[in-house]
Amino acid sequence: MTNPTVTELIARSNRLGADPKNTNYAGGNTSAKGTDTDPVTGEDVDLLWVKGSGGDLGTLTDKGLAVLRLDRMRALVDVYPGLEREDEMVAAFDYCLHGKGGAAPSIDTAMHGLVDAAHVDHLHPDSGIAIATAADGEALTRKIFDDRVVWVPWRRPGFQLGLDIAAIKQANPQAIGCILGGHGITAWGDTSAEAEANSLEIIESAERYISANGRPQPFGSQLDGYGALPADERRVKAAALAPFIRGLASVDRPQVGHFTDVDPVLEFLAASEHPRLAELGTSCPDHFLRTKVKPLVLDLPASATIEESKQRLAELHESYRADYRAYYDRHATADSPAMRGADPAIVLIPGVGMFSFGKDKQTARVAGEFYLNAINVMRGAEAVSTYAPIDESEKFRIEYWALEEAKLARMPKPKPLATRIALVTGAASGIGKAIAARLAAEGACVVIADLDAAKAQAAAEEIGSTDVAIGVAADVTDEAAVQEAIDATVLAFGGIDLVVNNAGLSLSKSLLDTTAADWDLQHSVMARGSFLVSKAAARALIDQKLGGDILYISSKNSVFAGPNNIAYSATKADQAHQVRLLAAELGEHGVKVNGINPDGVVRGSGIFAGGWGAQRAAVYGVEEKDLGKFYAQRTLLKREVLPENIANAAFALCTSDFSHTTGLHVPVDAGVAAAFLR
Repeated sequence: MTNPTVTELIARSNRLGADPKNTNYAGGNTSAKGTDTDPVTGEDVDLLWVKGSGGDLGTLTDKGLAVLRLDRMRALVDVYPGLEREDEMVAAFDYCLHGKGGAAPSIDTAMHGLVDAAHVDHLHPDSGIAIATAADGEALTRKIFDDRVVWVPWRRPGFQLGLDIAAIKQANPQAIGCILGGHGITAWGDTSAEAEANSLEIIESAERYISANGRPQPFGSQLDGYGALPADERRVKAAALAPFIRGLASVDRPQVGHFTDVDPVLEFLAASEHPRLAELGTSCPDHFLRTKVKPLVLDLPASATIEESKQRLAELHESYRADYRAYYDRHATADSPAMRGADPAIVLIPGVGMFSFGKDKQTARVAGEFYLNAINVMRGAEAVSTYAPIDESEKFRIEYWALEEAKLARMPKPKPLATRIALVTGAASGIGKAIAARLAAEGACVVIADLDAAKAQAAAEEIGSTDVAIGVAADVTDEAAVQEAIDATVLAFGGIDLVVNNAGLSLSKSLLDTTAADWDLQHSVMARGSFLVSKAAARALIDQKLGGDILYISSKNSVFAGPNNIAYSATKADQAHQVRLLAAELGEHGVKVNGINPDGVVRGSGIFAGGWGAQRAAVYGVEEKDLGKFYAQRTLLKREVLPENIANAAFALCTSDFSHTTGLHVPVDAGVAAAFLR
């Protein structure tokens, strides 16, 4: 049975975490102190339940809590070796765990355990951080809250900060919490409801003060030419720039991207003070650990052309990398972790919006959300004072903290296709769907493109959240529709790495029964469609300078002559030669082009279910339900070919194991001697 103290803590955490005004994703932590039964002695024991490292308040469950013996945790005060060695105390928390201990204790555990209150909240609200980063934050805290909230000068999170706040709570019995300089807020209460009410009082009081007393233009006057482009123009320009920007952000290691053009970002970039404020960087540790100390900002108006923007972005990127290297060199010591990379995590384009990057889509999206938080913080601080984030040296101490390095080292090994972005056409069913599912399972972000948008979206939902897969409509015979699918891909995930030309259909007819319309339809979907998709994708692939893969799902029929199949087989031969032609042309850009030649994929196939199966069964004189078995028996291996077998080959061709292979056709037909490649 769940302890009622834990039940209250989870409910409070979820309520606070559900509202972004209270704290950012995975930011902040909450705790509760209470009693439970010791499973060994059967006696009551005093415990501390606190959100564990890396968890998110909005989705927190009891599994995300660290559980510590309160007496042992507080006894650590007696062995604390001092500020210079406070990092050692994190490992000491492991000796205080109760039972199996739950989640790993976070760096803020001391704050929660040492403060003499039954319930404690530590949050990162935009309004609270605005006061915390104001140049006269201490005076503003007194003015807004009188003595109900106490100012705490900046101190890096850790055991000493816990001691400091515990002492402040003891010295100020009237206080409900504190503002942590440069960082956030902490509140407490004797009950869970009281702690939550006190947290909200601090957040909402800061909001009201800023709203009532803030300057009307905290970011300065409007810059001529830097206003937001119309929505359609923003999307077109963002899509045109996205692959190029992703390439810049991926020089040190490949990244997945996210794009947003929400009003606060556009308003920030349209105002005169945005260059100064962006250069100052973010302040809250949760912010700059994900956004880096500052963004890269294009210093051109919204009217700048795509080529002008690319040229200037390349210059600014070179300067950004040099500046980041200098930042690292200024502060690194002999025992500092190696520099993790000098590329920006946030790229701001006036009139267009914000690109953010990370090791996966969720990380990239959250980085953008955090920079949006930072914009809100800067707005609030500038409205009532002057934005003054923590010193650069303090940012470095956290960014390259040994504890942060250890946390990164504990991350699971990336999957083979991590950071890769795939577009699969005709992927709402059959082979395409199997390929999309396999690529996603191996770590790729996947865009399922299909003529039927609803089916594409349903297939994407089966695979995972929109951080993993999305579905889009795409008529591959329509050049504009193909470009829209590519644009949707690069705007959803930052770029594109892997294209699977799978969309297809077939009509089984003899030469005399095949009409010109039959011929045109099949060539339009498969030959023309593959050409259009490859052409549009190639522009993005070349822009990124990250190489990539284009796969064609061709057919055994591209090399095998069978009866009653003139239009289908001819267009498959066209696709097969496109593989060779594009391999020869795109190799200089590091783009590999390969093909897969399946045969007899009946089960789960949209083509076979749409009438092709009945037609082929009639040609071979078998029942349609036995067609798969018939195909299997004519193979050398006597095995039926399934969509998953094609997906396996597609995955293999995109891995590093095939880094030196292009222009290849891989038969996946269980062995059809007549279709052997010669």
